[in-house]
Amino acid sequence: MLLDRVDLTITAEPRGEARDNAFNHALDVLNERRDEFRDQGYVPKDYVNLLKKAGIYRASTPATFGGEPQAPAEFLAQIERISTVDPATGWVASFGSALTYFSALPRETQEKIYAKGIDLTFAGGMFPMVEAKKVDGGFIANGEWLFASGCAGADILGIGLRGGPETEGRPVTALIHPDDVEIVPNWDVSGMRSTGSNNVVVKDLFIPEEFTFIRGGAPTIDEPLTRYPALAYAAQVLAVTALGAGRGALDFIREQGSAVSVTGGNAKGNRPVYKIGLAKAEAELRSARSFFYDTTKTLWQKAVDNEEITNEDRALLRIAATHAAQAGRRVVLAAFDIAGTGAIYKSHPLQRFLQDGLVPAQHAMLQENTFEAGGSILLGLEAGIPSFP
Repeated sequence: MLLDRVDLTITAEPRGEARDNAFNHALDVLNERRDEFRDQGYVPKDYVNLLKKAGIYRASTPATFGGEPQAPAEFLAQIERISTVDPATGWVASFGSALTYFSALPRETQEKIYAKGIDLTFAGGMFPMVEAKKVDGGFIANGEWLFASGCAGADILGIGLRGGPETEGRPVTALIHPDDVEIVPNWDVSGMRSTGSNNVVVKDLFIPEEFTFIRGGAPTIDEPLTRYPALAYAAQVLAVTALGAGRGALDFIREQGSAVSVTGGNAKGNRPVYKIGLAKAEAELRSARSFFYDTTKTLWQKAVDNEEITNEDRALLRIAATHAAQAGRRVVLAAFDIAGTGAIYKSHPLQRFLQDGLVPAQHAMLQENTFEAGGSILLGLEAGIPSFP
């Protein structure tokens, strides 16, 4: 059985100074090892365990089961800080929010899972949705799924099964053990390489029905974090890595602004184009962050107060997330322009932020068409995109 093989012995440090120190230690280690992660193409389990000690993977465990759920703005700020060092590792760490999906599991299943431990890493590939064979007590699944980010360090994986009319186009998520999949090492990319978003293959695997749920389905646990829009949150945690990439790139540009040009001319930062470019990029990044976090905090307060969260509220979260991803992309490109010729080298520090920072806006949840869908909702029209907002 799935849970008989899940080992959740690594736990977070106590809240307060010990956990803050664990988080800062994880950032220090990441600064030393980020090139290693990129070169090997995934974030390894031992580093994921450091993030567990920092509390990242209990941030969405329900308080009902002993968890310490964080306010989304607080968690997003942590992912942004990680992404300022290495956006791809920030992407993997962002799945500390993914247990919000588990709230759609039967309550009894959640009790079994969290009895094993509350520091749980979840990853998986949801698409393409595969038609599983219904059998007594569950399903038999065969298929190959794309973009299983973080699968190398996960305790539990999820795969997407095709549902019926009741899922409204959303995948049925089936929980499986990492040992039950074959990881196909096809993640040959330039950006977000450390996410290890390889394909996963399953053959004739029985999955008990109790370990399946509709992704973004109605929660069986009522807490503020389960009231907060799950699909919008999933878009937010990815978008914030672009804000981190933008911050990392601009921090580098500011540090390099006083350096003397290799041609012997004035310091780079004393050139009008450098100063203007930096100022505009700072304005764009900070503006996007303000919209992003202000919207997050407003909806979180509604969740805390158990007020109705409307489709328009959800749409604004989605718009803010897409705007953050798109703004982060523009900022890293602006930093690349400001840096000049040296930034074209693979070894240049900006390459990490450039290559990783372009990716979030490519994600289906953050592409340009989500602006159109968000605008449709604000106008009272149909979004035209499945599972939106």
